[in-house]
Amino acid sequence: MVQSLSFAQRGDVVELTLDRPDVHNAFDDVLIAELTATLQRLDADASIRAVVLSGRGNTFSAGADLHWMRGMIGASTEANRTDSLRLATLMRTLNFLSKPTLARVNGSAYGGGVGLLTCCDIAIGVEGAKFALTEVKLGLVPAVISPYVIAAIGVRQARRLFLSGEVIDAGEAARIGLLHQVVAADELDAAIDRQLHWLHKGGPIAQHVAKRLAMGVAGSTPETAERIDIANAELIAQLRVSEEGQEGLSAFLDKHPPHWAKN
Repeated sequence: MVQSLSFAQRGDVVELTLDRPDVHNAFDDVLIAELTATLQRLDADASIRAVVLSGRGNTFSAGADLHWMRGMIGASTEANRTDSLRLATLMRTLNFLSKPTLARVNGSAYGGGVGLLTCCDIAIGVEGAKFALTEVKLGLVPAVISPYVIAAIGVRQARRLFLSGEVIDAGEAARIGLLHQVVAADELDAAIDRQLHWLHKGGPIAQHVAKRLAMGVAGSTPETAERIDIANAELIAQLRVSEEGQEGLSAFLDKHPPHWAKN
């Protein structure tokens, strides 16, 4: 079986590492399935107090895998909808996990990689990391991850980044709320351990309730998230099969600018 995810346990803390460094930890259907199943299993394990998510090498996650994206070009609307719902299930599972989650952002994150870190309760990143939501450059939008990104950085900043597709650095990411803390690379593990130290002082049931309280007051519940996911999966499916989406994906994969791009 192909393994795209590394699993390590330190006492009652599980460390999950996206383990595809050769493609900058980009995700495909295999990684999505492995990560979703692992998170669902951990969610039901009362002995686990916290989950840390990171990436192998010097990138957190580059988003969608190129080979996986190539398959989107010829896929039907229904296939694209199904594909989007699988990613939506992963994001929703991580976002509503019953235990504290920490994003150990060891490097840059793009597209869906940004979505993963915004689904975590606490995100700590390294200096030098870059972040971008570049979907509009492909004639697409970050539909599936949009609820979590907007919850993290707010509508005003999301409008800017969704529309421009610009790259921001770790300092700017922290300023707008994408990261909670930025540290030197050699201080990342110590920063994660400090957060785990504080998390272990809280009652696990109280932390679960506190997490749901914060999201519920903001209007986010698993039920509302699922309804939004269904609508967003339909949206991205329609865009992927549209003329502009097909042009954008093809241009990106063939390494030439789409017809609308200007220098």
